[in-house]
Amino acid sequence: MTEPGPGQDLARMAAGLRADVLRMVHAAGDGHPGPCLSVADIIAVLYGRILRVDPRRPDWPDRDRLILSKGHACPVLYAALMRRGFMPAETLGTLRRLHSPLQGHPDMVKTPGVDMTTGSLGNGLSIGLGMALAGRYGGRDYAVHVIAGDGEMQEGIVWEAVMAAAHQRVARLTLWVDNNGWQSGGRVSQVAGLEPIAPRIAAFGWHVQEIDGHDHAAILEAARAAAEALERPSAIVAHTVKGKGVPFIENDNSWHKRVPTQDELERALAALGEG
Repeated sequence: MTEPGPGQDLARMAAGLRADVLRMVHAAGDGHPGPCLSVADIIAVLYGRILRVDPRRPDWPDRDRLILSKGHACPVLYAALMRRGFMPAETLGTLRRLHSPLQGHPDMVKTPGVDMTTGSLGNGLSIGLGMALAGRYGGRDYAVHVIAGDGEMQEGIVWEAVMAAAHQRVARLTLWVDNNGWQSGGRVSQVAGLEPIAPRIAAFGWHVQEIDGHDHAAILEAARAAAEALERPSAIVAHTVKGKGVPFIENDNSWHKRVPTQDELERALAALGEG
C-alpha cells in the first residue's frame, strides 16, 4: 500500500468522483447514480491509496485486482480509472454510447483497468476467489478486492463463495459490502432481509469488520487490517447512504436508476462543491 496523504485529498477525490458520475449519467441519458454515490468513498480510498496498479500496464500480472460485482455502479469505477490515468477525461463523456469503451456495465475487453466483466449480480465474489487462488498457486502476491451491494448478498452463489473461500483459507481476498439498505425493488429488509450481515459472514470463519463507509480514515484502516489477515479471507461491511453527498438524492430510491435534469445536475454539483 502507498502511504496516505491528507484526508482532505481523499475528500476532494470522492467529491470529484460523485460529480463525474452525475455529469456522465446526465450526458448519457441513462445510468444508476444512487448506487455509485454510496460507494464513492470506498472507491476513492481504494484507487487513491490502496490498489497497486499501473495505468501504463493495465494487464500487469502482479497488479491488485478490483471486481465491481455491483456492475451497474460502473460510472464511479470509470471516473476512478480516469483519475488514475487509465483514460483521458473526455472519455467519460462517451458513457453508454455505441462503440464506447465505457459500457453500461464493466467490460474487461473494452475498458483498460477493468479486471472483470460484471453485471449479473452475485458472481463477483466467486470470480474474485478464483483470482485469489490463481495468485496463490502462481506464486504472486497481488490482492483481490470485490465490491458487492447488500441486495446482491441475497444471491446464493455469494454464500457458496463465502463457504469455499473460508474452506480454502484464501488470504488476500477482501469483500466490501456496500450496506446502504436499498436495492432496486425497495429496502433490502423488505425484499429479503439479511441483517445482521457481519456475523453471518463471520460464522463461516472470515475476518470481518464493520465500518462507516463514508469515513476515509476508517476505510483505510479496515483495508490495512484486512491485508494483515494472512490466513483467511476478509469482509468489510461498510454502512453507507444511498445517494451520499447530494441531500436531495440521499435515501431516495428513485435515484437508483434516474437521470438528473440540467437543473438537478447544477444543484447536485453545487452541493458537492464541484459546480
